[in-house]
Amino acid sequence: MSKVRRFFYDTEFMEEPGFLQLISIGVVDEQGNEFYACNIDADLGRANVWVQTNVISKLPKRRDKAWLSHAAIAEKLLEFINLSNDDPVELWGYYADYDHVLLCWLFGRMIDLPDGMPMFTLDIKQLAVSLGNPPLPKKPESIHDALADAKWNRQAFQFLTSLRGVAWDNLVKDL
Repeated sequence: MSKVRRFFYDTEFMEEPGFLQLISIGVVDEQGNEFYACNIDADLGRANVWVQTNVISKLPKRRDKAWLSHAAIAEKLLEFINLSNDDPVELWGYYADYDHVLLCWLFGRMIDLPDGMPMFTLDIKQLAVSLGNPPLPKKPESIHDALADAKWNRQAFQFLTSLRGVAWDNLVKDL
């Protein structure tokens, strides 16, 4: 039986009706290995004041190695996840709808996802609600930093799965 490999991720982005663009992505696996990249192709001039203040101000300097082209982010992310038919992948996020769209767009359309890349992201908030919505661990001070938020996603998932009981066992069967 193959072991599921879980990846917890978060994206920071700009959005307005008809426009959604990746700024950064952070991914952490169950062992704590990390991936982080900033989209050098992003048109940061389109960022509203909130995004400028809460997201862009926290990004590394543009000369940092984290700044990659959209295509290079996809390539490096695939290297990090290392898709395998022997070990299926689960993706987990928190309020992850836009995150999943942005992850898909790294590769084109959703149908262009590489073989083995899930076509959906499991949502930590939905898991919490299914378990009675217990209070989650405190968010990091560096909220809206994609890597810090991905690490928190892992922590929140670990907390929720520590509540294992009948509800968790039933949920897993339904996934």
